[in-house]
Amino acid sequence: MAAMVEFDLVSPERLVKSAPVEMVVVPCVEGDIGVLPGHSPLIATVRLGVIDIHEQGRVVESIFVAGGFAEVSPERCTVLAEEAVPVADLERGAVEKRLNQAKEALGDAETAAQKKAAERAVRVAEAMLKAIEPRRAA
Repeated sequence: MAAMVEFDLVSPERLVKSAPVEMVVVPCVEGDIGVLPGHSPLIATVRLGVIDIHEQGRVVESIFVAGGFAEVSPERCTVLAEEAVPVADLERGAVEKRLNQAKEALGDAETAAQKKAAERAVRVAEAMLKAIEPRRAA
């Protein structure tokens, strides 16, 4: 049995995932971080993207995250995400509707705060659409 690292993914609504994994790849502002058992401690900012959980050399689960923070220790990787949804649960029609609503809100924004929130909503929906697209192996 391969060595494992404890992985926890938490969103404001719920504990999304808590399980031992062989490796997890987290999209961070500095670049993607592959976490294996024995990883050096770090704290990083998570960007919009997809967390990939690997077992036996392949991706077994992908989860979209809308930013947040990751804390890594030699035994554990904890991600506190602003929003997290398994990629398998993302439906193109629903995401396209979300994108259209965000674009409408951007067009209707009257204050700087409303504009900023709408711009973020557009970026999140666009990143979700990108996450749905099939990814090529590197």
